[in-house]
Amino acid sequence: MNRFWGHLTTITRHKLLVGKLCFDCGLYKQGLLHDLSKYSWVEFSSGVKYFQGNRSPIDKEKEVIGYSKGWLHHKGRNPHHWEYWIDGSRQGIYGTKIPEKFIVEMFCDRVAATQIYHPERKDTKGALEYFMLNQHNYCMHEESKKLLYKLLEMYAEQGWEATVRTIKKDILINK
Repeated sequence: MNRFWGHLTTITRHKLLVGKLCFDCGLYKQGLLHDLSKYSWVEFSSGVKYFQGNRSPIDKEKEVIGYSKGWLHHKGRNPHHWEYWIDGSRQGIYGTKIPEKFIVEMFCDRVAATQIYHPERKDTKGALEYFMLNQHNYCMHEESKKLLYKLLEMYAEQGWEATVRTIKKDILINK
């Protein structure tokens, strides 16, 4: 499969899966709008150029040129990424508190990414394992990080349906 069709297929499958997961949680608007910027020229062209099929082209682009034009564009337009919520002052750089609806979308995004990039995994632990491996690099507000961890852990231990029930009952209630 060539890189153009490979990348288009991958991002579309991912977008549709995140949309379905967001719909399950009651986040209809976010499900529809999720990752639309991936179809913009700067993100799409980077994605095609660095497409590999088994991991994000963003990582490859960073290895090759030291940064990712596509990622810089993406994270600034998509509030379901913790990097969107970084702020700074004279005291330094810090993560601001992320609204719960974006934490839930972030959770859906991570579950979908694990399923798309690692289809051989049939368990529910991959997204939590990825978080645990990388969390020390996250500049996230502690409350936001704890909520994301709670959702990933619940999904790993109790599955999708139980996690969605908790999201609807305890997290997104009246939001």
